[in-house]
Amino acid sequence: MSVPALRELRRIFPDDHITLHTRTWADGLFQDATFIDELVTYDPHRWKIKDAIDNSDFLKADGFELAVLLPNSFESALTTFLTRIPRRVGYNKDLRGLLLTDPVPVPEWKSRRHEVYYYLNLISEVERRVLGRQTVAEAFADGTIEVSDDRKNAAREFLSSHGVDSRRTVVGLGPGSTNSIAKRWPAERFAALGDRLTEALECTIVLLGGPDEKNIGREVADLSENNIVDLIGRTTLDQAVALLSVVELMVSNDMGLAHVAPAVGTRTVAIFGPTDPETTRPFGENAIVVQSDSNEPWPTVDRVFDAALGQLQAAEAQV
Repeated sequence: MSVPALRELRRIFPDDHITLHTRTWADGLFQDATFIDELVTYDPHRWKIKDAIDNSDFLKADGFELAVLLPNSFESALTTFLTRIPRRVGYNKDLRGLLLTDPVPVPEWKSRRHEVYYYLNLISEVERRVLGRQTVAEAFADGTIEVSDDRKNAAREFLSSHGVDSRRTVVGLGPGSTNSIAKRWPAERFAALGDRLTEALECTIVLLGGPDEKNIGREVADLSENNIVDLIGRTTLDQAVALLSVVELMVSNDMGLAHVAPAVGTRTVAIFGPTDPETTRPFGENAIVVQSDSNEPWPTVDRVFDAALGQLQAAEAQV
């Protein structure tokens, strides 16, 4: 969601040193990013105020002149306040206004537009207040994430070591969703989709996801009539990002990897149930959403299968 904003921050400050301060897991996403100069990560404590104190002590020595707070959390505002960074720009939420030099009002359209534009609006305010100009609002929202050739080659070797034939089309399935089990398309439908794709295209199905989603992976594999390569919980995030960059298609629930796949250039089908995809759908031209209609809570296997074929055909047409 924040990548277009980070890219715009680089564009408006082309010669400045940009440090991204974020949680440790994000290292897997930004390993090859060209829009930042440095990545500083931390593991959060259960006591959030301790994070603010520890991080501010750690960051003081770096002499930052400007802090842009993408998170809405109170702790992020407190961290930069304690660090005494001269300019601190962020949204004025949850009593943060007194801790920021430049509190920005939350736009009235927030619940109606994609969240990408919420972060871009913050960068637009940075440009207006710090640089005295406004070009971000007219810029193209670029959410792409770079993956180096070395990492792509390593991903192909990883797939090969798990029996995946690189000469066949490889389709990734993301049947999990850690944030909400209610967002999961039923396991039996993922299994049926994988079988239909395997039989129609002679492709290889690979399951991807985090350690907390192992059970759903086993369920899908057990229900499938064809061989499925279950890699759920067997990769680090940076490996999963690289794997997504070399598969031909990703079909997924509303989960993190559904956002990563189109960002690394892979055609994606995101499955939504009754929740509104308008503000949180995967962003970019490579992604489409298949959603339930008024007659049932989830889209049918036929609809998702047709969408998957359409995306694969679109990918072939690009080549």
